[in-house]
Amino acid sequence: MLFIATNNLNIIMIRKTLPVFLTLFISIGAFAQQEDSIAIKNIADEILTNGKAYDNLRYICKKIGPRLSGSAQAQKAVEATVKMLKEAGADTVYLQPCMVPHWVRGEKEVGYVKLANGTKYNLNLCALGNSEGTGVKGITASVIEVTSFAELEQLGKDAIRGKIVFFNFKMNPTYVTTFMAYGESGGARTIGPSKAASFGAIGVLVRSLASNPDDYPHTGVTIYNDSFPKIPAVAISTNNADWLSRELKKKMSLTAYFRNTSTMLPDAPSFNVVGEIRGAELPAEIITVGGHLDSWDLAEGAQDDGAGCVQGIEILRALKATGIQPKRTIRAVMFMNEENGGRGANKYLELAQLNKEKHVFALESDAGGFTPRGFSLNMTAAQLAKVQLWKNLFYQYGVYDFSAGGSGSDVGPLKEVGAALAGLRPDGQRYFDLHHAATDVFEAVSRRELHLGALNMTALIYLVDKHGL
Repeated sequence: MLFIATNNLNIIMIRKTLPVFLTLFISIGAFAQQEDSIAIKNIADEILTNGKAYDNLRYICKKIGPRLSGSAQAQKAVEATVKMLKEAGADTVYLQPCMVPHWVRGEKEVGYVKLANGTKYNLNLCALGNSEGTGVKGITASVIEVTSFAELEQLGKDAIRGKIVFFNFKMNPTYVTTFMAYGESGGARTIGPSKAASFGAIGVLVRSLASNPDDYPHTGVTIYNDSFPKIPAVAISTNNADWLSRELKKKMSLTAYFRNTSTMLPDAPSFNVVGEIRGAELPAEIITVGGHLDSWDLAEGAQDDGAGCVQGIEILRALKATGIQPKRTIRAVMFMNEENGGRGANKYLELAQLNKEKHVFALESDAGGFTPRGFSLNMTAAQLAKVQLWKNLFYQYGVYDFSAGGSGSDVGPLKEVGAALAGLRPDGQRYFDLHHAATDVFEAVSRRELHLGALNMTALIYLVDKHGL
């Protein structure tokens, strides 16, 4: 009886004190959120008023320009971002050496389709990244269209041998998330040339990975399978692709000619650029943020990915300018060679493993400098739930989507060392109008949108650093 009475007394006491504890807990949580809201407002005011990302991007685009791995411009970008990181107030700035592929496009590509009546229709085309060249004479052959790899296999070697394969893989317009369409159709560009070669094709035309009809060819990497011949591969504009498909449906024999003088040179030395603010309490715990410094050679690489690089630099500058001393070490990294090799990301992971570094979180911006809408999160369910508790702090800055998903190709390897990952997700409806095309220039970037992305990234870094995951 005494045992039961004691338990009842305990139950009565818990019932009386539980509301007090809950009220105290909620009050502490509300105070913390208010404190975070004030800090983020200070960050936002600083970036939207005094942000340097747009000016840094102008310099990278207009003073340096295209930054293909292994090029002199890529090295100039390394030197420029070292200076920018120092000016941003990084405690330490250093380089991580890595060897990168050195592919050269060569002369301006030319090509046309010859109709049965002898009329020539000039094509807007460009070589795919890492493509073999045709030689000075170019190649001429009949064209055969495929809209899927299954169709390629169904046609077989007898139908394809000696021909130019036209991969007409359209980006699915029903996907509101344009990156889903890109991922689904991208195989035509990356592995299509080797698949066509396995059936005896001598060259490839690939429909550009663009969401809208336009006259610009969009380049991008192709990955050769060493088991098959490395045949030349070019992208044609979406308007050209639609025209060619219509002509082929008339059941007339068409021939195509194209010439590109691309070549792959020996690997060249390059660098990741790293700037960091050392943590005051947990300096051994590392938070990484950034984008890739290299770009394709058709334009200035403003959205892909100059934007991500300057946003990473801006995070360090904003933390310094607002007087926030992070607990953990914050690194802004300009990764080299994302576009046609991923060597910079591999080197960063290699050094993290070699040095036994503790990477707790990594955030990448490689989806353009458009208006931010959210973050895709690649982390445990418990970590995801914690981040989602911060959503209301971001609403007034235009960000609302905190959902599970991919992060980015440069920070992705850090999953191997236990890092939680995230990727900035701007509005992507216009991204593939510019992606890997001559239209990816500084003038297509909005200062306001670019800085909104930077402030939301800084806010997330601040929260992860302060509260942990």
